[in-house]
This record gives sequence, C-alpha cells and structure tokens, in this order.
Amino acid sequence: MLLLNDCLTYFPDFINPEDSFVYLKLLLGNINWQQEILRIYGREVKTPRLTAFYGNESIAYKYSGSKFYAQPWTVELTDIKIKTEEVANQRFNCVLLNYYRDGNDSMGWHSDDEKELGINPIIASVNFGEERRFDFRSKLDHKLKHSIVLQNGSLLLMKGDIQHQWQHQIAKTKHQIGERVNLTFRLVKP
Repeated sequence: MLLLNDCLTYFPDFINPEDSFVYLKLLLGNINWQQEILRIYGREVKTPRLTAFYGNESIAYKYSGSKFYAQPWTVELTDIKIKTEEVANQRFNCVLLNYYRDGNDSMGWHSDDEKELGINPIIASVNFGEERRFDFRSKLDHKLKHSIVLQNGSLLLMKGDIQHQWQHQIAKTKHQIGERVNLTFRLVKP
C-alpha cells in the first residue's frame, strides 16, 4: 500500500503473528525502558510513554532538547533490524523504541527531521502488540490529514520528503487497549 506521494509504504504482515507475540514479550522483558523528561517549549515534561535507544557503539541522537546515547544491540533487536534492512534496502545504525502501556500513552505531533538524520531520511517503524492509529497532517495545512492503523507485526516505511512536508502522531484513546511496542529504525549521521 502506498500513500502520500509514494513517501509511505505499509507492510501489514511484515512479521507473522506468532513471531510478533514472541518479539513483544522479549522486548518488554529485555529492554531497559525509561520514562524520559524532555524540554518542550521551555518546560520539562515526562514523556507519556516509555522509551529506549539502542544502536551501534558511540551513536548519539538528539531530539526535544535531550541527547541520548545508544545502548548495545540486543539479539532480538539485531534480528528485527536485519529483517527490516532487507525490506527497506537501507542500513540502520540505531533504533528508538517506544512502549505504549495503554491508551493513555501517546506521542504528540512531530516530524523526524533532526539534522543527524540527514536530508530525506528513511525511518522504518515496526509494530508489536495492540493496534494503534497513526495520524499524519500537512505542515502547511493542518486540516489536511491521513490516518493508518498500525497492526501487530507491521512495518511502515517513511521516506522521501515526508518528514519535511508532514507531521505524525499517536494520539491518546479512551478505548480500553493493551500494550504496544514500536521500533523506529534510523540511520544517524555523524
């Protein structure tokens, strides 16, 4: 499925349901999850989700006024990275992980356009656990919106100028939902 001028490719069955369940349990148990405090518009706020950052040695990534240093790859992260690189036709040197514990956890409107990612970065988003709606809106016209439901075991590739033209979010929901882990593979440049 292609959306937004060929800048978005969605693979709903990237990893089969049985393997997705195993990966979810491994990631919940083996990742060093943290609730970060970020500086947003001059205020310090706790992220409304848990996060972790893993990657190659000496990789650092800065966003929302904080700098994060990569923890070493785990076996399961390396395995998922290799599968993702084959489909994306792109090498990645780090992954930002998000753990959404329930419908109250979220991520606000943003673009992955930090200078460390270079021009027109490829971001590969792999999803495990509960389905969540992923929203896009145009930076020029916030009324222009698209949404896609990210399924368990899915892969969403964002490429081209999507990070320069669009923002994305995972909104809070009042629906009773379970856990979700999202991995966003990236290539951070020195």
